[in-house]
Amino acid sequence: MNAIEPARRYRTLFLSDMHLGTRGCQVGQLLHFLVNHDADTIYLVGDIIDAWRLDAKWYWPDEHNAVLRLLKRKAEQGTRIVYLPGNHDDFVRQYVGSKMETLEIQESVIHEAADGKRYLVLHGDCFDPVQSKARWLAFIGDHAYVTALAVNTAMNRVGRIFGLPYWSFSNWAKMRVKGAVNFIGHYEESLVAAARENSVDGVVCGHIHRAAAHDELGVRYVNCGDWVESCTAAVEHEDGRIEIVGWANLEDQAIAGIEEDGESEEAIA
Repeated sequence: MNAIEPARRYRTLFLSDMHLGTRGCQVGQLLHFLVNHDADTIYLVGDIIDAWRLDAKWYWPDEHNAVLRLLKRKAEQGTRIVYLPGNHDDFVRQYVGSKMETLEIQESVIHEAADGKRYLVLHGDCFDPVQSKARWLAFIGDHAYVTALAVNTAMNRVGRIFGLPYWSFSNWAKMRVKGAVNFIGHYEESLVAAARENSVDGVVCGHIHRAAAHDELGVRYVNCGDWVESCTAAVEHEDGRIEIVGWANLEDQAIAGIEEDGESEEAIA
């Protein structure tokens, strides 16, 4: 995973699990990333808006509006934006198949990279047995996750005082619970199987908040990660290579800089 990179243009950006509408969304890092990166195509790979949290308690600061305004501005400037809904923004699925001037909404798509390789792109919640068979349990798990994120925030606030880099408590905990590790492995296997069934070269997904890009299962598996913990995106270079870019360890002044830079202000307005 890369450190902070200079601003640049990619052929494709894949972003998932922003969870706009929650206090856990790392909106400063997200806006900074969007201001400093552009692409011919941007895939929004689900859980962009968190309707579960909004239904429980409304939270929508202007910075969350700024993300949507910035994406709209990119679309108006010629970027193709495709929205692939997930479980937290399931309400968007009623519009699947719609194609507006600045937005397409699809359940899944086949993306052809510059090197000719084809990727199945979808959120991935349909391969989560908890989501498909025990939705009530998913809601309980969501509340536990919110608690873990609160611990994350507190620990990293202290860490910044001592100059420590961002560290995800919830990711650390996940990888030390055998059941969670097994779930991640099963999830990856299910997505790779779906790629094989669709006769493609790989899959790009989100959902489990675990950024990854590997060929360990014989098919390219790419998970975008999220903008709650890892602050990552999947990017396609001009040669078709897809990798993960990390954007978590920004200094507070760098995040604040997007409001002070005139060009950035115009992009967000």
